[in-house]
Amino acid sequence: MAIARKPSRTSKKPGKAAKVIATAKSKKVSASLSSASIFVFILFGFFFGYFLSKSRATDYDAIQDMFRFKDFQLYGVIGTAILVVAAGLFLTHRFKKPTLSGKALDWQPLKFEPSRLIGALLFGAGWALAGSCPGTVITQLGEGKIFAVFTIAGIGAGVWAFQKWQPKDSNNSTC
Repeated sequence: MAIARKPSRTSKKPGKAAKVIATAKSKKVSASLSSASIFVFILFGFFFGYFLSKSRATDYDAIQDMFRFKDFQLYGVIGTAILVVAAGLFLTHRFKKPTLSGKALDWQPLKFEPSRLIGALLFGAGWALAGSCPGTVITQLGEGKIFAVFTIAGIGAGVWAFQKWQPKDSNNSTC
């Protein structure tokens, strides 16, 4: 299920999430991150890339075999990632923890739009052809796989095209 942010409910009685945000604002939380936080993020990224590489999620042949239903190992990797993210989102929402931006996590189901289906098909086709998705392309670059440069260029072109041709009344943001 896709998620979108609910409109702000500041006009209603403030709940726990609003109190957490108000407390964070009153303490003048800095928008910049500390050196320790940046180090933790870089360390997490290093291990994330390492495990992507070890699970063969950056291997073109493994990805092609997944799409041809010859090898199901990457489906387990993807399923595990979905479960970890779902658990993290659930716990963040359940305990009303603010995000790094200081806002509460809140979502609502998206309405079906045919343009999302077209975008999903384009994303899947690009993933199958390039042998990587945005999450693995940086790891491929770190492994020295030169074709990752072209995948990054394609991702950039896709983001540019979306921003150029998205509906004017859309409040969606990218990057």
